[in-house]
Amino acid sequence: MILVTGGTGLVGSHLLYELLTANKTVKAIYRTEEKQAIVKRIFSYYTEDYLALFNKIEWVEADLLNIPQLIEAFENVDYVYHCAAMISFDPKDYHKLRKTNIEGTANIVNLCISNSIKKLCYVSSVATISDSEKSKHVNEETDWNSEKDNNVYAITKYGAEIEVWRGTQEGLNAVIVNPGVIIGPGLWHEGTGGIFTQIYKGLSFYTKGHVASVYVKDVTVGMMRLMESSITNERFIMVGEHVTYKRFLGLIAENLQKKPPHIEAGFWILSMAWRLDWLKNLLTGRPRKLMKPMIASSQSTTIYDNEKIKDQLNFEFTPIEKSAKQTAKMFLRDNQNLRNPS
Repeated sequence: MILVTGGTGLVGSHLLYELLTANKTVKAIYRTEEKQAIVKRIFSYYTEDYLALFNKIEWVEADLLNIPQLIEAFENVDYVYHCAAMISFDPKDYHKLRKTNIEGTANIVNLCISNSIKKLCYVSSVATISDSEKSKHVNEETDWNSEKDNNVYAITKYGAEIEVWRGTQEGLNAVIVNPGVIIGPGLWHEGTGGIFTQIYKGLSFYTKGHVASVYVKDVTVGMMRLMESSITNERFIMVGEHVTYKRFLGLIAENLQKKPPHIEAGFWILSMAWRLDWLKNLLTGRPRKLMKPMIASSQSTTIYDNEKIKDQLNFEFTPIEKSAKQTAKMFLRDNQNLRNPS
């Protein structure tokens, strides 16, 4: 039996599809029943028989901070994929991020140990692999740079990794994957899905720097292959390609048949936008959309070395042209369904 946390998220839902089509027996943790509809929709992208596949999942309502619920979720489980996380770059959410990402991961690790789980796969982020002024080329051996202006999400994901490594010292077999910017369909109001929505509505600006991208299917298939391998207590960067923001946004626009962003937003424009966003939050209380670390990230030229997973698993990544095309196809399908409901 396999347990997937964060089963209604982008990675978790695509992972469930891959596991079920491989005839695995699966449990999945969820927070609200409404979010299960996301999983059904994502399954429907790939098969007409999506309801039958969905109904094979044993759903368990649980919170990462609720130990009794998690104990129930771990019954008869052999392997765990920990995909659940809180994503926010707002400093105001720091303590919530710590609770979910660090304390929640500690709970998962502790239950893996107490239940003699055979192997854990933790989904982290390349945000935990810091560059420096001296080197913009990093790999799995690159140390965390505590001197860098790390955002609150990166800090808490790094703290979660520490919990996983602590578990390995206590006898747990584990692997960590560090994906870059994940491209994939299904969640159109957050992450890269939100970028597809923005471009469809109209987006004029792009930034310099580049995106370390990876297709969601590459992440999930890579996770499964790592779990089925004899590899333990290692982490792997999962980045398929590095492309400029201009090309990244242009590919999405091309596949959505929209005008590509054509105005470069320099640092001064972004800094002004960040200040206006801060002021709007102060006056109206609306959530922040632009954080200072995000500006730095948009200018990033860090290269994440993916040779380790390519060498150890003979792994091949999907070209960004294909991942952008497939994701845009699903976006247009969903958009058409919203405009013309049956």
